[in-house]
Amino acid sequence: MGGVLCAGNVLVDILTRPVPEIRWDATMWVEDVVQGLGGNGGSTSFSIARAGARVRLMGLTGRDPFGDYCRRTLEGAGVDLSLLGYANEATSCSVVLVRPDGARALLHRPGAGREAFPEPLRFEAEMVDGCEHFHLANPFGLPLLRSHAGETLRNARQAGLTTSLDTGWDARGEWMTVAGPCFEHLDLLFVNRDEARMLAGTEDPDRAGAFFRDRGARVVVVKLGARGCLVLGPAGRFESPAFDVPVVDTTGAGDTFAGAFLAATQHGAGLEEAADYANAAGALSIQAMGGTAGVLARDRTLEWMRGARRRGAMC
Repeated sequence: MGGVLCAGNVLVDILTRPVPEIRWDATMWVEDVVQGLGGNGGSTSFSIARAGARVRLMGLTGRDPFGDYCRRTLEGAGVDLSLLGYANEATSCSVVLVRPDGARALLHRPGAGREAFPEPLRFEAEMVDGCEHFHLANPFGLPLLRSHAGETLRNARQAGLTTSLDTGWDARGEWMTVAGPCFEHLDLLFVNRDEARMLAGTEDPDRAGAFFRDRGARVVVVKLGARGCLVLGPAGRFESPAFDVPVVDTTGAGDTFAGAFLAATQHGAGLEEAADYANAAGALSIQAMGGTAGVLARDRTLEWMRGARRRGAMC
């Protein structure tokens, strides 16, 4: 089994629930306030490691208690931090307000993320040693990387790595300007339905998948939340229904899904098996507060899958 080189932001989430509404100049009592590892790079690499695959994380934290917390949590999961550097700014942080139905509002301090990846990555031998796949976790969340995400993925391909991208949400609205140059350099694209709508201009997941494949992405995985996922590739399309579970908090579920999918393929799984495993990891994630609290080891996830109930067909 090879390994995954993952690039993305790393941050601390401070989560509180339930928050049905915001009331200014008032005090609201809540049931939970928790701290957790977050960030697209942090959560994805954590999920890969917990699923028993090798992963090396590239990114930045500050030299502060939040950064120390992120590093301890990632190391405890088995993530290789040899390429996780230090920034001058403080570690990135998000305050996450969670509604009773699991929906969220995020207040984000970019912090160290503002300094990460100022130039296209050059995949030197020491950087990729032991890795066969490169994953870029949300280029929209890394201000300096936005302009060269496509070049970075092209360089990864030229270095002999297979590639994947999880798009994330673009708060700046530069969707295709940033992501468009990436598609031709992708073996695997992860995108949720809202992101697909903004990028491809359609609510239909099949049409969105065709849009991305026409632009070069070899395999497209459209994450559909409670409806599971749709996978489109050279061999056709298939649907993988979600598991029927209660929702506590959806923070990090998409990153957990992507990490679990990549880990499954590193273990030799085909696309259908990887999609099922990723759906299970996502279902476990949304039953706990935070992006990593519900992520289980591979054997425990597989055991949970055997007794879990699936939802009906998606589309």
